[in-house]
Amino acid sequence: MIPEVLSKIVDLNEKEYSDLVVSSKVYFYKVRLILIDKSFIDISIPSKSFKNRFNFHWERRHLDNTFYRYDNFPNTKWKKIKGYPYHFHCGSQDKVAESKFGKKIIKGFGDFMEFVRIRLNEINKNK
Repeated sequence: MIPEVLSKIVDLNEKEYSDLVVSSKVYFYKVRLILIDKSFIDISIPSKSFKNRFNFHWERRHLDNTFYRYDNFPNTKWKKIKGYPYHFHCGSQDKVAESKFGKKIIKGFGDFMEFVRIRLNEINKNK
């Protein structure tokens, strides 16, 4: 059975982001969203043993060698980032900044998806 928080994310995705997402696949602790540009987003909550941990990973390396990830895993490498353990990978693994996204999973997902929408619009304008 899928965790309740992922069910809420799937519902929110269907209501708010159908202009970006062409399909989704639900796994037990993960949802994969396939986007209109053939990139994808993985939404992961590792397990009950990592309560309130999550990551939203937008994979674009096959398109333009970038990825974006918002997560709250306490990697000590990012301890100096304001808001730690929350942090945002801005295009690559080593380009990390403070996150401006919500700290609760559902709010964070919505904020992340708005970032994706804006970024996709920027990418399409530059084509």
